[in-house]
Amino acid sequence: MSHAISIPRSSARITRARPVTRVAAIAAFALLTAIGAKIALPLPFTPVPITLQTLFVLLAGVVLGGRDGAASQIAYVAMGTAGLPVFAGPGAGLPYLLGPTGGFLLAFPVAAWIAGSGIPPRAGAWRAATVLALATLVVLAAGAIWLARVLGVGIEQAIALGVLPFLPGGALKVAAATAIALSIRR
Repeated sequence: MSHAISIPRSSARITRARPVTRVAAIAAFALLTAIGAKIALPLPFTPVPITLQTLFVLLAGVVLGGRDGAASQIAYVAMGTAGLPVFAGPGAGLPYLLGPTGGFLLAFPVAAWIAGSGIPPRAGAWRAATVLALATLVVLAAGAIWLARVLGVGIEQAIALGVLPFLPGGALKVAAATAIALSIRR
């Protein structure tokens, strides 16, 4: 009897799985998001680095479904808030969460929920991409609003610092997550 975990063809299989399997899947995506945070490219003109976090946020929703995808991101944010070094930059804890990238991080559970709840099992590419793009825009919008507040700048400057540089990478992540969503949801 094999105990290997494989990605199911439908996220409904995870949500109907035994509780221990669901908890393991939620923990796995929290850890994948932490790994994605460490794959970071700092930009000299903004306190927000380019990371792979949002790819794993989207995939958490796609693979686990809305509820468990959001739970994985709540677990991720809770790990960082508790002091584990899971965020992109140095440091952890509540002060990090209250810093310039806090708005992005706090939007992760909402984005995972949108990604997992908005794509029906037989959705086409257009629907999946639209839902995943919306989830990405939620992260960017929350991040820009928070960034404006923390840095004391106008929303236009916050968009220049926390949204515009991330649109090309966001589009690539949406495309990758869409392809994965279509392959596992059919």
